[in-house]
Amino acid sequence: MTYETLDDVPAPGSMLVRLDLNSPVDGEEIRDNKRFERHGKTVRRMLDAGHRVVLMAHQGRPNRDDYIPLEPHAELLSEYVGTDIEYVDDTYGEPAIRAIRDVEPGEALLIENVRFVQDELAEKTPAEHADTPFVRSLSGEFDYYVNDAYSVSHRTHTSLVGFPQVLDAYAGPVLDEEYRYNTSVRERDFEGNVTMVLGGTKAADVIPVMEAVVDRVDDFLLGGVVGELCLRAAGHDVGYDLEGMDLFDEQWETYGPTLEALIEEHAEKFHLPIDVAYEDENGERAETAVEGLSKDRAYLDIGSETLASYRPIIRDSEAVFVKGAVGVFEDERFGVGTAGILETVADADCFSVVGGGDTARALDLYELDEGNFAHVSVAGGAYIRALTGESLPGVEALLKGDSKPEPADIV
Repeated sequence: MTYETLDDVPAPGSMLVRLDLNSPVDGEEIRDNKRFERHGKTVRRMLDAGHRVVLMAHQGRPNRDDYIPLEPHAELLSEYVGTDIEYVDDTYGEPAIRAIRDVEPGEALLIENVRFVQDELAEKTPAEHADTPFVRSLSGEFDYYVNDAYSVSHRTHTSLVGFPQVLDAYAGPVLDEEYRYNTSVRERDFEGNVTMVLGGTKAADVIPVMEAVVDRVDDFLLGGVVGELCLRAAGHDVGYDLEGMDLFDEQWETYGPTLEALIEEHAEKFHLPIDVAYEDENGERAETAVEGLSKDRAYLDIGSETLASYRPIIRDSEAVFVKGAVGVFEDERFGVGTAGILETVADADCFSVVGGGDTARALDLYELDEGNFAHVSVAGGAYIRALTGESLPGVEALLKGDSKPEPADIV
């Protein structure tokens, strides 16, 4: 797969840049996250190169509380860029066009939430997206298009696939780094063991990954809701809903047979929890062995013996990929497993990729240095797609030469 990056841009010019600044919203305030810091470096690099920079981003989805304008995003991004990012509360109408034309070399402007545009989320081909008023109105104002929004590049949205049809398109540094690291489990040849730590609450985020990479991964270390489902697949009396729960049974109906087949065929690769943690009657952390266990309560973390058994596997690996937490790490009592695994990966002499928003948040919560990992991904769905080998439309739209599909004629 071949795309060009900022290093290939021939000369300073006007750049239309897609970022992902989507953030949790607390009341009327947006919450800071790693995306602002990383995209801030991208914008700073463009400004230093003398480009006129106009930024696109989204926030929330229609009919949700977090579906808000981007003015606070411009203010927060300005802090990371080190200069004011102007903001206009319009996307492609006359106010936006006037503001875009006022941008000077070395200056940046953020236009309004692209999801306020009717066509942005429409189910269309890239060529059809390119023929929308949004693209037709803006494309004539720019020399280049840059996609730095890897974390939404699994979407077929106008701002991701429409503009590359009509502008010279480039990958931003965030997208380029994310794509290269997140596809490495499939694309790179590792001489030593490859280990994947999988957890979280959504089987749909994990089990397709297992299926896709089972021939390239030597050891799977399981935890979280997914780990408990794997225990059920291995014949243990856990991994189902108790009264008031809605985590296991529906997911088991969909993925149970797949899990059973995977574990039966590749039993030597699957390392399941041997003990689990729960909240006792005094509100304290307690642990119990899995063998002979009958589920009568919620299990909130892997146990200490499980963590101890996982550590040497990680230390002996050449590459470790982490997707999902192995416990309810937001509660310090049940962050032992997640923090312990991340600490072990950080200390190991291995190529390490940590992916998914929850796992990245755990690094901050437990004050783990991001620099101790080869890569920390801020992507969710796109990270999963990269691991499984599914297409990323936003990346495919950047393909050059013989790699790029022939677009349909655009009227």
